[in-house]
Parts: sequence; C-alpha cells; structure tokens
Amino acid sequence: MKIERIESLFIGNGYVVRIHTDNGLSGIGQTACWGYPEAVEKVIGTFKKYLIGQNPLRIEHHWQYLYRMAPFRGTVLAGAISAVDIALWDIKGKHFGVPVWELLGGNCRDKIRLHLLGGASTPETMFDAAKAAVEEGFTALKLDPVVGGYQDMAVDRLVKTARDLVAAAREGGGPDLDLIIEVHRKLTPMNSIVLAEALVPFNIYFLEDPIQIDSIVSQAEIAKRITVPLGNGERLTTIWEFRELLATGGPQYVRPDVALAGGLTQCKKIAAIAESYHSAVVTHNFLGPLITAASLHLDTSIPNFITQEYSKGDEGSHNAVYKTSYRREGGFIPIPEAPGLGVELDEDLIEQTPYQPMNSGQTLLREDGSVAYAV
Repeated sequence: MKIERIESLFIGNGYVVRIHTDNGLSGIGQTACWGYPEAVEKVIGTFKKYLIGQNPLRIEHHWQYLYRMAPFRGTVLAGAISAVDIALWDIKGKHFGVPVWELLGGNCRDKIRLHLLGGASTPETMFDAAKAAVEEGFTALKLDPVVGGYQDMAVDRLVKTARDLVAAAREGGGPDLDLIIEVHRKLTPMNSIVLAEALVPFNIYFLEDPIQIDSIVSQAEIAKRITVPLGNGERLTTIWEFRELLATGGPQYVRPDVALAGGLTQCKKIAAIAESYHSAVVTHNFLGPLITAASLHLDTSIPNFITQEYSKGDEGSHNAVYKTSYRREGGFIPIPEAPGLGVELDEDLIEQTPYQPMNSGQTLLREDGSVAYAV
C-alpha cells in the first residue's frame, strides 16, 4: 500500500487534508492552526514531494521526516504535520479494521467525559446556562468571565465582574458541576494572580491560560504563585515545549490540541510526559467533529485524561458534512467503535459547506489606540 494522492479541502471554518492510497483507502485530518490555514496548505504542498509513494503505515517515521526536513519550526509547521498525522492514523485503523484507539494501546475507559463550552455575559444568564448544562447531563462547564471591554476596565471592576459571573455559574450548576475558567490569555501576570485569588471560594476545576503564551517560563511561574489549579497548552506544539512547561513548575493540567501539537503521534507522548509529572490531560478543541473524533481516540487510550472540550456546534447543520459514527449521550460520548477515526466526509455536502476563515485580520485595541492583550 502506498500514498497515491493528497487532497486539500477548505471546509467551513478550516482546512482538511485527505490522503488517498493506491488500494482505495483514504484518511482525513484537520489542522487547528485556524489563524493561518492557507499557510498550512502551502506546507502540505511541500510535504507531498516526500509523502507520495510512501507506505502510509510508517507514521512515526513520517512524523520525524516531515518535522526535520527543513530547519524551521512553529505553529504552521506543527499544524500541517498534525493534519497529516491524523489522516495517516485514520488510514491505519481502516487498514487493520479497528478504531484508532486500539492501535494506541487499547481503551482506558468506556466513555469520554465532556466539558461544555458555554457561559454567558450576565450573572442571570450565566446562572441559567450552568443550570441548563447540568440538566442536560454535563458534569463540567467551561466559561470565560473576562467579558467585553475588559481591556479598558480598572482592575477592581474586571475582577468583581468576573467573580460575579463565576459565582452565578456555581450557584446555577451546584456542587456537582466542575467549572473551568478560561481567560483566553487576556491578562497581565499580576492581574491574573489577583483574579485567581478572587475565585478561590468557588472551588474551580482550574484556571486556563490567564496570560499570553509568549514565555513558557512566565506561564509556569503563574502556577507557583496562585492557589487555584492552572491549565495551559492549547497553543503549544511540541513535546519539548510541554516538557519545559512542566519542568519549570506548572501546570496541573495540560491542554494539547491533537490538530496542532503534532497529531496523535505526538500527543500520546505529551500525555506520557504529563503523567510523569502527575499532570492530567484536558484535550483542547472547539473547531468541529473531525478534531473531536481524533481527540476521542487519544482520550480513550491514555490513563491521565480528565475531560474533553466540547462545543454543541459540532451538532449543528453547518457541520453535517462530517458523518460521525459516535454520538453524544448527555455529558459523555461512548468510545468510538468504527475502524479508523470513525468520521467521513459527506461528498454531497462538501461544496455546500463554504470556507469561512476565522481570522478577521483584526486585533483588539485599547481606548488609547494601543494593542490590547487578546486571544
């Protein structure tokens, strides 16, 4: 079996690669480098020169070759390798007639716990959102309480606004709902410490990405200076970055995205490194069903998985192009049983799902005209 053709598809909010073999099998993967998917396509165009004619089952070898074929690194390269890696695992699972998690060591669990991407902008609507999540069967909710206009707020208003929203979520969700507080890298180190301490009474699951990712050392230092658990990693791309993050002192939860941090091949290693630091894995994904499918196989196969990020947008009509073999049941997804990833493209809907890039080419400014900390 050899790789015969590599197809690039811009579908909905992202870039999908489909790898075809000479015996009729094909596999699909997606990049989570949503800011620059066109750049990812260009990199995969370079990858084709090597991949065409190769045995698709040599996944680790191909990963190493693609990563080291030129002296350059970064998010775009990692996003391209991740998409290819996921597609190759899809092919391998189909070749052997088993779900990908079976090839990754078998299942450590029978169903995958989800945390719902939700929340609201006022205490009243936040209360209702948390209550509704519990009623639907979710045991964890992720929300961002640092609301619009934060870039020009005084610290007292910023912290008290966030605290009121988290308090409403705790009241609406009750003691059996874990709250993940996402900050989207909006704060300075000192402001994030003040916010973290203000949230201590609500027993949050963890605080995620309070500061920009520019410095691994700075991220780890925050973990040492706050008493609430910390989660980081959705923008990191290699095992070496995650190792340095953990070795420097934090966090308690790592957040790899299988479509950005090197695919299933690399994320399995990241999970093992995290395990050695007694750190749990909370897989990142908000882009859609294909990356959800890939994530489920990692989640199933590692012992230190805790919860999978999940958007109900996966179930929307705009994602009907992805035909999935798995189905959510309340706040969980039973582990997939279909060969490969368990998701295929609906050929009839590809052209009916136009590409809508997520990068607007704009960034947030403060009232004085300077660039604010932003996503």
